[in-house]
Formats: sequence, structure tokens, C-alpha cells
Amino acid sequence: MELILKNKWFSLASFSLLFITVALYAYTDSYLVLAAPFAYLFFLLLGVNWKTAYWLFLFTIPASIQINFAGDTMSITLPDQPIMWGFLLLFVVMLANNPAIMPKWWWKDKLVFITVLQFLWLVVAVACSQMLFFSVKFLMVKCWLMVSFFILPVFIFREKKDYVMAFKLLVVPTLITVMIILVHHALLGFRFAKVQESLAFLGQSLYYNHVDYSSVTSMLFPLLLVAYSLTKKRSLATRGGLLVIIAIFIAGIIFAQTRAAYIAVFFGIAVGLAIRMRLVNFIMPTIYGLIIMMFCYMVPNNKYLEFRPDYNKTYMHKEFADHLIATFRGKDMSSMERLYRWIATVRMSMDYPLTGVGPRAFYFHYKPYAVSSFQTYVSRNKEQSTTHNYYLYMLAEQGWPAMLLYALLIPSIFAKAQRVYHRFKDKFWRAVTVGLAMTIAAGFINNFFSELIETHKIAALFYVPVALLIILDKRSKDMEKEEAAVAAA
Repeated sequence: MELILKNKWFSLASFSLLFITVALYAYTDSYLVLAAPFAYLFFLLLGVNWKTAYWLFLFTIPASIQINFAGDTMSITLPDQPIMWGFLLLFVVMLANNPAIMPKWWWKDKLVFITVLQFLWLVVAVACSQMLFFSVKFLMVKCWLMVSFFILPVFIFREKKDYVMAFKLLVVPTLITVMIILVHHALLGFRFAKVQESLAFLGQSLYYNHVDYSSVTSMLFPLLLVAYSLTKKRSLATRGGLLVIIAIFIAGIIFAQTRAAYIAVFFGIAVGLAIRMRLVNFIMPTIYGLIIMMFCYMVPNNKYLEFRPDYNKTYMHKEFADHLIATFRGKDMSSMERLYRWIATVRMSMDYPLTGVGPRAFYFHYKPYAVSSFQTYVSRNKEQSTTHNYYLYMLAEQGWPAMLLYALLIPSIFAKAQRVYHRFKDKFWRAVTVGLAMTIAAGFINNFFSELIETHKIAALFYVPVALLIILDKRSKDMEKEEAAVAAA
């Protein structure tokens, strides 16, 4: 590092960048230009000590915002997306330098096997896509997300302090965003119709929408509960501080007023309890069985048509209580719009069963397959959103193989978490294991009613925990062998 600072080319480049930044700021009057020197220093750090750069990267994720440009036809999330590009390039260089860089035990893991199959099938779906340009963009996003959140953690997380550090780096900036949003929402009277407006800060939205916001908070919430359980011997100030943070997160989840997030919190806790009781392997088969039974009831003789909405009586409510009541009565617009798209997806899959229509191509193909009697006021879909269910999202855009692989991945994650939890004797590792499983469980519910895994914040909270469970599986096996060797001696 010292040699770099003494290099005349480094000095020349640094001063040149500083001059150009000042000039551009004076010309454009855009505060974003002022980030250039910080980006320059970060990428310098990436080349010198990429592991330290990774910790800084984790801190940026909750605070990153989406910037639209080119007439809102393109967007970028700053600052985390350019950093992910850097990590992708770094990994390519590392792989070229050492093709066997990934440890053998990693390749042998079942979750890695399923995830690799998912990625390979994604490549096939992209190659067969009806909208190749959009699908290639999706593939590129998937590459830097997988490298940043699923692969690189293998080289980062070694000791207990690494897990504690990652927890703090994700929770602290998220906590700040939650407090900002709560204050803003309070000024708007905590009105349901103003939730989206409350996400704005300094002219930018801190999250894509209130669903993204509630998903992040509900997925981090289980980790706060686990952290609190580990502070029994800590100071009163530490425990009290964590209780305050937990209360703020609860308020954030409640006032985000998203039904899926409420269910996600309870489901995450249920999965945690099931892991402790060795019952988690029954959860997903039960859910899948209920879904199959529902299809067997709805499909014959077009029974589902009896649940079509009344177009003139189905609308978005301004109060959350009315929104919930309308949900149970089948008169809530967002719920009925989901049914509209789910039916279209299932019908479309009959024409594109193997590879789907291609990633990011659903919007351009689903309407001819929709049943008009399920239309609502928002069926024009100006925002170009998709299926609002990750299983059907996979089915529509990547075909049956992709959906089945995802359906296999979720119970496999929970099964691994249960094995790892009961293999560990150390209280800290047990708590971390169950916390990670609960986070993934909360994410599963949020994605059952949306498709968020390819968004930067949710991807981090889904793939990093999966990667850490794989690492903990290896650690627990090694510790078990060491204990057996000591006992034998």
C-alpha cells in the first residue's frame, strides 16, 4: 500500500480525478459526482485487500439506492452494484490464476449442487429466450449476485468474529433506514396510502417499494432475536440496546403494512422452533401437499372461476384494516391481481413447459393467457411487474426444471440447518445456524408472494445465509471429527 502511495502515477491519477470531479460537479450540480473519489479509493482497496473491501461492501448494501437514467429505461443501484461488478471481475481473475480455487468440500455440498444446476438451467433458458436482450441482462445480474453473495463468503467467514461483524454491518445501516422511514411515515400520519411516499429520502427512495422494505426488515428480524439470546451474560446496556433495536424493527415491520412480512416473521420463528424439535423436514412437504390439494380442487371443471372478482367492487383500499378485511372477502385488488397473473402463468407454461419464455420476458407474453374475468383496475400493469410468486416466476420464465429445482432447494436448506444445528455443541454456532435458517424462512414467505431474490438487498439476505450454512456444515463436521478423535484418545 505504501509503495502505491509513493508512486508518481498514483499521485497524478488521484489529483486528476479530484480535478475532474470538481469540474463535473460545477457543471452538473449533481451530488452523485462527488462519490467518484470515494469509489476510486474503494477500488484501490479492492486491489490491495479485497477482504477488507468486502466488509465495507456489506455495509453499503442496506443503504444502496436505485438511480434511474436514460429516461427511466435503465437503472443502477449505488453504491453496491458497481462494487459487485468489481468483485465479479476479481473472481474471474482469481479463477484464471487458480482454477481449483474453490475447495473440494464446497463442490460436494448438496446445496451447491442444486444451485449450480439452477444456474446452468438459467443459461439454457436464456439461450432459448423469447426476449434475448432482457434475458442476457438478467443472467449478468445473476452472475455478480452469485459471486458476491454465494461464492466469496467461502473465503471471508472463518471465525466467530466474522459472523458478528457481518451481523453488525447489515443491521446498523438497515436500522438507520428504518428510523428515517418511521419518522417520515409518522409525519404522514402512518397512513397506509402513504407507505410508499415514506420511503423517500433526499429525493431518492431507500427501497424499491414497501414490499422490498418489509421483506428486508422481516428477514433481518430473526437475527436480532438470536443476537438477543446470546447476550444473557452481557451488560444491561447491551441487552437494553438490542431490545430497543428489536422494538424499532417491529415498528418498521408493522407500519410497512405488508401482509407477507407479517406471515414471514411468524413462519421464520416456526422454522426455528421446528429445527430445535427436529420437525423441520415436515414443513415444506406439508406446504407442497396443501398446494397440490388446492390445485386438485380448483382445476377440474374450472372450479377456480367461481372465485373471480367483481371488477367494480375490487379496488385498493386506503386503510390497512380495510385492506385486510377485503383480502379475506376476496375483494382486495392486489390479491385478485395475483390470481389473474397466477392463472395466466399456469396456462402459459403449457406452451413453454421446458425453458419458459425467458428471464425478464413474462410481461411481454402473459396477457394472451390471462382469463379476462379475473381482471382488475391494475391489470394494465404499467410498472411491468411479474407473477408475484417465485415458484411461478421460475415456471413462467425458466420452465418446469427451474421451478422444481427451487422447490427442492428450500426444503434442502432447512434439512441442512437442522442437521448442522444438532451437530454443534457450541451455543454460539447453534444460534447462528438457527438464525440463518429463520432468515431464509422469512425470505421464502416474502418470495412466495413476490419475486425478490434477484434484487440486491434480498439477494444478500438469501444467498449469504445459504453460503454460511454450507460453511457451517463443513465446520460442524470437522468439529465432530475432532471431538471423536479426542474421545478415542
